[in-house]
Amino acid sequence: MSKNFDELLSKVSECSKKKLAVAVAQDTAVLEAVKAAKERDIADSILVGDADKIKEVADGLNMDLAGYEVVDVKDPAEAALAAVKLVHDGTADMYMKGLIDSKTFLKSVLNKEVGLRTGKPLSHVCVFEIPGIDRLLFLTDVAFMPYPTLEDKKCIIDYTVAVANACGVDCPKVAPLAAVEVVNPKMPVTLDAAELTRLNAEGEIKNCIVDGPLSLDIALYKEAAAEKGALDRKVAGDADILLFPDIHAGNLVYKAIVHMVDVKNGCILTGTQAPVILTSRSDTFETKVNSIALAAVVAEELRKNK
Repeated sequence: MSKNFDELLSKVSECSKKKLAVAVAQDTAVLEAVKAAKERDIADSILVGDADKIKEVADGLNMDLAGYEVVDVKDPAEAALAAVKLVHDGTADMYMKGLIDSKTFLKSVLNKEVGLRTGKPLSHVCVFEIPGIDRLLFLTDVAFMPYPTLEDKKCIIDYTVAVANACGVDCPKVAPLAAVEVVNPKMPVTLDAAELTRLNAEGEIKNCIVDGPLSLDIALYKEAAAEKGALDRKVAGDADILLFPDIHAGNLVYKAIVHMVDVKNGCILTGTQAPVILTSRSDTFETKVNSIALAAVVAEELRKNK
């Protein structure tokens, strides 16, 4: 089991070498991460976009393009379709957003002919290494699905369990979060959490342990569980996956951790045929590199399962 990103990077070295397709690659921060991913032996890359601009950015980074395939497509939307097709056709294993707006990028992901759609909703998982917690934490959904229904939450759990499995967590513990740890009919998220727990107990949600509703402190800290008389809860103090009730709760916690704590993290889209890296321009260099590493281990798990 990978307990931190150093161990996750070591796990990448056990995988077959992965290839990353970058849409509209003429972006300084993205090329910097791509360069580091190659140097750290995480992944090779195919750079799709304006070849002249890619060279200009690469020169500024002292990046030798001789080790990369560059596909010259000037129009951003067309570049995105060309890049995602590489993944769709199996030439590349992972797909990453470059200097292109998220809406156009996601349209390429969902393209019926060359995209990576599965017919299921898309979601998002962020993996954190947080000081004081002895394992990687998987937070979902903090960036994509605004108000997930019960069916959506089942999909999110399935997706995130697969990511946790790829990181070496065989039977992750899932905490459907709420403000309280008891079912309250006036708080619909607690009803969803209880139903997800029941579905898990009956075998409809597999390969994990679901126990909710749980408050965040009980999910993460046994001391809090003891104080609240909740040590009998199956996930108390040991949660691997934090399932948020909506995007507001998830995004607020995500941003509080990122901006207030010295952490390492990486994020990918889920619900796609192959890992998709949709990083923000505000994400750090290390977050982008960690996201590529995370995508690589997930791509390896997908390859094994196929």
